[in-house]
Amino acid sequence: MDSIYIPHLLRTQNRSLEFEFQEFFPDLETLTPVRGRMRVSHKTTYLEVVVQAETIVTLTCDRCLKQYNHRLKVDTSELIWLDVSADQLDTATGEVEILLDEPVESLHPQGDFLAGDWLYQQLCLALPLRQLCDGPCEPPKPAAIEPQTLVDGRWAALQALKQNLPS
Repeated sequence: MDSIYIPHLLRTQNRSLEFEFQEFFPDLETLTPVRGRMRVSHKTTYLEVVVQAETIVTLTCDRCLKQYNHRLKVDTSELIWLDVSADQLDTATGEVEILLDEPVESLHPQGDFLAGDWLYQQLCLALPLRQLCDGPCEPPKPAAIEPQTLVDGRWAALQALKQNLPS
């Protein structure tokens, strides 16, 4: 998925770009390509990004450790603040102050919006925290381990004497 140069959005109809996509992400193992529709709108001081996407991923059940397929759907939107100082970090302290009223994400107004990277993050956030398959499942039973009697050779004489004693 190509990046979107933010100033070009100002020249499009309705200052918005809408497109359909179908692609695989190298860091996200999916059975089907991620298919969906995305709209990126320039709202003067912020970008509004809306996406509907879906794919199928193979997960491992946390309970029984069996693999199962899960339909991963994303239907979300986000406001991304356009700020000239977005790519500047206070190098003296290494800190950035974020107020609760402000959007957390921000981009430089003359920069690029990486649509593929943003969508990948949304898909990762949509993965279930508890991965449980649909069927009744039980944890795998541990393999039976027979206790081994380790005999120290130094105690062999005492063991022989013990067996000669009457019970």
